[in-house]
Amino acid sequence: METPLAIFAGRSNPALARAIAEQYGTTLGDVTIKTFSDGEHYVKYHQSIRGADVFVIQSTMPPGDNIIELLLLIDAAKRASAERVTAVIPYFGYARQDRKDQPRVSIASKLFANLLTEAGADRILTMDLHAPQIQGFFDIPMDHLYASSIFVEYLKQNPIDNLVVVAPDVGSLKTARSYAKRLNAGLAFVDKRRPKQNVAEVMNIIGEVKDKNILLVDDMIDTAGTLTNAAVAIKERGAKRILAAGTHAVLSGPAYQRLEDSPIELILLSDTVPLKKPSDKIKVLSVAGIFSESIRRIYTDDSISTLFDE
Repeated sequence: METPLAIFAGRSNPALARAIAEQYGTTLGDVTIKTFSDGEHYVKYHQSIRGADVFVIQSTMPPGDNIIELLLLIDAAKRASAERVTAVIPYFGYARQDRKDQPRVSIASKLFANLLTEAGADRILTMDLHAPQIQGFFDIPMDHLYASSIFVEYLKQNPIDNLVVVAPDVGSLKTARSYAKRLNAGLAFVDKRRPKQNVAEVMNIIGEVKDKNILLVDDMIDTAGTLTNAAVAIKERGAKRILAAGTHAVLSGPAYQRLEDSPIELILLSDTVPLKKPSDKIKVLSVAGIFSESIRRIYTDDSISTLFDE
């Protein structure tokens, strides 16, 4: 008998979860998630998932309630005798805390990898980790997806002449190189120094940007300091149009105001994190299709890596 499939969602990004289920050709499973008056969470599945291949969709951006919900959903599924539970985490929060870069600090991403495994997750499906080495924190299979395919497809359909792809910091250089190769564009990067968290200072631009159209790329946009500082520096060096692409629209603190005040004319974002508010400068492209196809391939034991073959 074929193993049944069921897709459920937490409350962090219901629109994306519904879109993933719709693209798959099904609907989200029936589950209750509620919060008691003291802040504790409660989870209950309202359909049998005994022997099922269960996929739980939940991004883990702040607040921490999103992580607790995911852990409870996984635990409840395992206790309901699900055959396999895959945690589908479009945005993996706490990924910046991936190493002990100074004394007496936690490695939060490793801690949450342990928690997900201990809760009963059999597999992890996520997208554009801020630190790819986090994959090594898990002792269960992890599939790592890339949003670049939807951004590249959009840019191929809306081509930009004389394009140079720019990494706003050295950490984004590998991603920028991938974009440049697929868009047949030039490549440059910004050498920056960060005096403290959430504060970025642009130092040098390596590469030719004068009289070029620019695409800044990054995996996430949080306070937008790195991105907008890079855009200003590039504009001062004679760039023409400046666009940006980022997978995770965290957009905290002064991010919206910085983007509005910056020389960036268009920011392409995915829907791994729901927008706090709309902006005329922001265009959202959905990753629902990538996730639905990945779920299908996990369910049928087919390769996911071939999704991203050139």
